[in-house]
Amino acid sequence: EIKPTGNALDVAINGTGFLEVTMADGSRAFSRGGSLKVNSEGLLVTAEGQPLKPGITIPPNAQSITISPTGQVKVLVAGQSTPIEVGQLEMVRFGNPSSLQALGNGLYRASEGSGEAIAARPGQDDSGTIVQGSVEASNVKMVDEMVGLMLAQRAYEASVKVAQAADEMLGMVNNLRK
Repeated sequence: EIKPTGNALDVAINGTGFLEVTMADGSRAFSRGGSLKVNSEGLLVTAEGQPLKPGITIPPNAQSITISPTGQVKVLVAGQSTPIEVGQLEMVRFGNPSSLQALGNGLYRASEGSGEAIAARPGQDDSGTIVQGSVEASNVKMVDEMVGLMLAQRAYEASVKVAQAADEMLGMVNNLRK
């Protein structure tokens, strides 16, 4: 589910695909979007500070940032009436995305099961589109999880009662022998 936030630097991916980021050690990781920010060097980075790949530099005098569904990043600079393009978000997709290795904080790493990253442009090659001003919500439905937890607890309590009843019956059988 995609939830609108109204924040221009929040991005979600509608469909399949991941944004590539560069980790502090230089390795590659992949993200489904989220809250982005501009770091002190002017680079567009994730909330944890990993720069997006390819690097997109936002000018310091930028007044607004627009990210199109196809990944085009434009900024409106003070004193100009038309936005200028500063970069293009690129996406990757995987043969088996469910086998990606979770790193935490919404980041993933390719594994043998997921296959190698396949470059794709947003909206093309079976990849999703970018939704600016939104974030991807959790795929966990709290009500369903609570119902499942209550059912498991009741099943456990019933099993305990059966075990207690069997224990009592065995105790009575032992007492009858005496």
